[in-house]
Amino acid sequence: MMGIGTTVPMTEHPPTEVAQFFRTLADQTRLAIVQLLALSDLRAGEIVERLRLPQNAVSYHLKQLRALGLLRDRRSSADARDVYYSIDVERLQALYQRAGAALHALPLADPADAANATIATIADAGRPLRIIFLCTHNSARSQFAESLTRHRGGPGVEACSAGDFPTAIHPLTSALLLEWGIDPTGQESKPLDRFVGQPFDYVITVCDRIREHCPTFLRGATQLHWSLPDPTTVAEDERAAAFRAVRHEIDVRVQQFLRLHATGVAGGATAG
Repeated sequence: MMGIGTTVPMTEHPPTEVAQFFRTLADQTRLAIVQLLALSDLRAGEIVERLRLPQNAVSYHLKQLRALGLLRDRRSSADARDVYYSIDVERLQALYQRAGAALHALPLADPADAANATIATIADAGRPLRIIFLCTHNSARSQFAESLTRHRGGPGVEACSAGDFPTAIHPLTSALLLEWGIDPTGQESKPLDRFVGQPFDYVITVCDRIREHCPTFLRGATQLHWSLPDPTTVAEDERAAAFRAVRHEIDVRVQQFLRLHATGVAGGATAG
């Protein structure tokens, strides 16, 4: 028991990275950028338009987020002059958990518990959540997204995919789904025309090219964009690694999206 005048030992200072995390997201504009990019990849001009800020101010805040390792950028495959910005979700989650541990106030969440809660929330919504993923050939990225969303979302989610120039499911797509215990039997590359007149809650483009001319008959839904590289264009000796990287990226994004939808955040996105 400590007496009067006893010095209370100081707790260890939080790691520099955690302190930087607090400083970075304490800024309202940077927090707003993170919230925007947690849902959809955007170009700098689109961030400027949505936040109604000068270009130089947005550039400054993007630089701060990049310094913390939260911001990623990828040159558009549709127009190489454009750059899409996205949030590194895994990095954000790791820093958030470390910040909580440093505060001794926020327990580290069990990913399995979070996933189960998400699925239960979506399943209780009264009707299935309908999502369509679009890319050019509907052979890899959109097929991964369809399968992983159905797998992660359970019966509360109806996911499908299509392409404007559908070809066939790439053999590596099927092989890597099977590697994770997901049976791709029955899946096929599908044309956009098949979904004319069908209602969707979300349209998620996973290809920069198709985002530029997303079909008008799908514009009643909330439109999001995930700027993902096409693994089918990678050199053959690096292709398997590229497919695995895209599969992992899509799985992270799918889980993040389902969590945001379950909490009502994703519903506030601006329709495309």
